[in-house]
Amino acid sequence: MDYMEDWAKNFYSKRLGSMKELFKVEKPIIGMVHLLPLPGSPAYEGWDMDLIEQKAMSDAKALVENGIDGLIVENMWDLPYFVGNAVPPEEMTAHAVMARMVVKEFNVPVGITVIHNGGRVALAIAKAAGASFIRDCLLTGSYLWDTGTLDHGNATEVLRRRKWLYAEGIKIFADVYKKHAVTFPGIDPETHAIWSNFYMADALIATGRMTGQETPVELIKRIKSAAPDRPVLIGSGLSSHNAEKLMSVADGAIVGTSIKYGGITQNPVDPKRVYELMSIVKRLR
Repeated sequence: MDYMEDWAKNFYSKRLGSMKELFKVEKPIIGMVHLLPLPGSPAYEGWDMDLIEQKAMSDAKALVENGIDGLIVENMWDLPYFVGNAVPPEEMTAHAVMARMVVKEFNVPVGITVIHNGGRVALAIAKAAGASFIRDCLLTGSYLWDTGTLDHGNATEVLRRRKWLYAEGIKIFADVYKKHAVTFPGIDPETHAIWSNFYMADALIATGRMTGQETPVELIKRIKSAAPDRPVLIGSGLSSHNAEKLMSVADGAIVGTSIKYGGITQNPVDPKRVYELMSIVKRLR
């Protein structure tokens, strides 16, 4: 950095230096607030926003009160998913309202995920809600999603849009080899990590094949070796049973399924499971 031009120093200085910088702890655990199906999605049953709010706030409270370090508000149950900017306004606006309520109520960093690959939408919601970061499913490269849609990275749009919105404080956590998708042939984890790092991802995320499936240790190691200056997070499958193994190599984790009642993704957050996981993680730190 000492020998960089001033414009470059300014550009790169806005990146996240470490996970502790944002979450105040090493190896943070970020809990998922899976919103109920939102208006317009096939599973939505006409309930009013008060019920969606009640469920979201209950899950967030169970997470924060039992030691979780951050939250992500996600439209998990709006399946089958739209891709990219095709997310309709009725889902987007409901998501933003819920996210703002979570941000205002809980004193931990809050992020936004919009499935599938709604980077621009997630950024807009994060700006409106006052969130700290977004999870961008495909910053670079190319995927075939489980919906059958061939998709491409959105770094060009997301970084420019972030600049225009005066939102450069919103960090970008980018997936590498994302669940629910097949990577375009020829793009190995190392290449994908290098590209995402080059295009200003603040942190990288490695996942298993589908929601709740354990992230392979070898995948984490490969991504870390390719982008050693970026934190690498576990994006799926962390539990109290494998935390010691996975957290020994990762710089943090995003967790949802294993801390639900019965370990079932559709269920509410189980405070006892959160406490058990966080007790192990705090010991490992």
